[in-house]
Amino acid sequence: MFLFSIVDALAKYLTQTLDPIQIVWSRQLGLLAGVLIIMAFRGFSILKSVRPGLQITRGILAAGSATLFIVAISYVSLADAVAVSFVAPFVVTILGALILGETVGVRRWVAVSIGFLATLIVIRPGLGVVHPAAFLVILAAVFFALRQILSRILGTGDPTVTTVAYTAIVSVAILTLPLPFVWTTPTGTELAILICLALLAAIAETLVIRALETAQAVIVAPLQYTLILWGTLWGYLLFADLPDFWTWIGALLIAATGVYTFHRERIATR
Repeated sequence: MFLFSIVDALAKYLTQTLDPIQIVWSRQLGLLAGVLIIMAFRGFSILKSVRPGLQITRGILAAGSATLFIVAISYVSLADAVAVSFVAPFVVTILGALILGETVGVRRWVAVSIGFLATLIVIRPGLGVVHPAAFLVILAAVFFALRQILSRILGTGDPTVTTVAYTAIVSVAILTLPLPFVWTTPTGTELAILICLALLAAIAETLVIRALETAQAVIVAPLQYTLILWGTLWGYLLFADLPDFWTWIGALLIAATGVYTFHRERIATR
């Protein structure tokens, strides 16, 4: 999560001079490089999938969620964007009930409702406190949640490395299509930042995958809420942004209800 926060901060910095699509494309290249290294040792067998259509869909969603988030942080402070992105676990709960038929008890529905109300506290629509681009973060969170649902479905037949490979290849392919229309030749400094961003993103993705292989998702997932601390730190140090009182209140409520949701999921899966 610490590395992901650095990636977000670097991406926000680059949006001052480079198009978000170019930044996301560069970010996904890091993941693709890792996949190509794995393929060099294990061959094309890692691309054998029980559900290739769903794998491709997941890759498209990955490209879309990352692009929407980076577009949003070009207008919204890191702390605000991170706080709003925390709605993703609640969307996963809703989609899990609607798509996968998972049982969701009254307590979890209450937690989801409180989480969404807390998101409104952060955004405060109509008051002009937070840029409307914050709603792009919500859409990015929906895309991310759909990815998580697809991951649950794909996890029953495909190994993790196959899902990662498809995500990298498809997302880079999709983002390459509009790239010629938005491309700006980066300066030496920008190129160095892009390379650093891609490497850190690849390392962070690998660490998350390793963590999920070592421990249950319901235990690992709540650690994403540390992003609000790192996001606030980088926002202050790099962009002189600090969340206001209500953003902190909303973020804490979202984190609390999110952790409770994960706790209820752990009980439900015992």
